[in-house]
Amino acid sequence: MNPDCPNSGCNYFQKNTFCKKDGYYLRKDDSRQIQRYKCSACSKKFSRATGTLEFGQKKRRINKTIFKILSSGVSMRRSAIILGVHRTTIDRKLVYLAQKSRQMHADLLLKIGTQKVERLQFDDLITTEHTKLKPLSISVAVDARSRVILGAFVSQIPAFGHLASLSRQKYGKRKSYHRESMIKLFEKIAPVVSSHAEIKSDEHRIYKEVVREFFPNADYKQYKGEKAMIAGLGELKKNGRDPLFAINHTCAMLRANINRLFRRTWCTTKKPKRLEDHLAIYIAFHNSVLLS
Repeated sequence: MNPDCPNSGCNYFQKNTFCKKDGYYLRKDDSRQIQRYKCSACSKKFSRATGTLEFGQKKRRINKTIFKILSSGVSMRRSAIILGVHRTTIDRKLVYLAQKSRQMHADLLLKIGTQKVERLQFDDLITTEHTKLKPLSISVAVDARSRVILGAFVSQIPAFGHLASLSRQKYGKRKSYHRESMIKLFEKIAPVVSSHAEIKSDEHRIYKEVVREFFPNADYKQYKGEKAMIAGLGELKKNGRDPLFAINHTCAMLRANINRLFRRTWCTTKKPKRLEDHLAIYIAFHNSVLLS
């Protein structure tokens, strides 16, 4: 079947009544012969790529490779060196792949919504925005049974511990958007989680209030945080049986596979929006490749 006319000014917009084949053209970026179409009503010529996220791209060949290596602990600059492209190309591909990954994730949530998640675990992973004096929190939720990552949101939080006073002195008072981020996360996952689900988390002070707001009938359990197996790796616990293993192991995988989340790294997040994009790519890779 021929595709619909993409011209919004055409009387037959999004209809294929007058659309017909109109030869081929060679697409240089991937050396493929592409079918061209023409709408006889408005004379618009187009292909099946018209109107898609890939339309106009000059390096389609590397899309799948970048999707894999950005989800495998490789930095953006090193990705550019490996693939022989400019780092600006990788930056643009990051934005494109994030959009594509969000579409994939939305489709996955629609599929999950017909079955409902019965066991949910969530937690926060701490990282930084350029410096340790400007911390960020990543709120992550996971299906404890299938290990599917249901969502992740980034929020600004103030520095804490011995860095708090230095942070205020250098950057001023830093507002916390952690609660707003948690609400966004639960608004996103609420349609796919059973109202009577078993929900587990640690004893963070705002967790209980947010869970009760969205899942008043859920079986909610909180557990005291345990010591790390290795100093600096708080996601993997020392004790034999971890009741929050699904979320802790998922957070450990995020740290192991997203370069900017490494504990000791030269790569840091300069823009929280790009961290959200990188997370979206990894979540799609985790759910579609690692769990397949």
